[in-house]
Amino acid sequence: MRLHVLIPATLLGLAPLACGGSDPEPNNPSQMQNQYGASTQYPPGQYGQPAQPGQYGQPAQPGQYGQPAQPGQYPPPATTTPTPTQTPTATGTSTGQATPIAPAAVSAATPVLTAMAASEVQGMQPEGGAFAGQFQDGQTLEQPFNIQPGKCYSVIGVGLGVQELNLQIVAQPAPMLPPVVLSQDNTTGPNATLGGKGSCFKNPLPVGGPAKAVMTVRGSGLAVAQIYVK
Repeated sequence: MRLHVLIPATLLGLAPLACGGSDPEPNNPSQMQNQYGASTQYPPGQYGQPAQPGQYGQPAQPGQYGQPAQPGQYPPPATTTPTPTQTPTATGTSTGQATPIAPAAVSAATPVLTAMAASEVQGMQPEGGAFAGQFQDGQTLEQPFNIQPGKCYSVIGVGLGVQELNLQIVAQPAPMLPPVVLSQDNTTGPNATLGGKGSCFKNPLPVGGPAKAVMTVRGSGLAVAQIYVK
């Protein structure tokens, strides 16, 4: 009889537990409560909540995270300024003084110069030494000397590699006055003669003065000249 009494008593002790409220589902975050009894909220994009665009793998808006920006949005597309193309400038004819060199450096021209002197300036004597230069197109070389009263002057020149050699005798009347061309050759080619064959330039004045023999070339190369007087 005691066994039958204990079983109903046991069942009565378990009844309040069976009738109590059900426990929250352990896997349902929306029903979880924090320690103060309030429901725990989770930011969008976590635990199945929808994420905002551009977060956690969602498509980014234009202009964000490397996406192309729309017109008027920051940052604007980069522009490239073209680099100006430089056009080479052509150089013209060289001017100025040629490079003086020793006449011995133009020894190949010596036989030609000697032959021309024998033909063009017979009876005349060298005035000073020969002068020579290394020329670029249009350059000149000058040899100063003094014109004596009553004397007659000629100049012979030989070019190596040049196209045209021109000779002049130029006087400088005064420092403030421009040079005056007294005589010039009338020959063409790489060799030139000023006042050859008895037509030397004679000083018409009873006084002398400073002057210079001037060589000018077309083309590039070497040239040598010699002044003669009688």
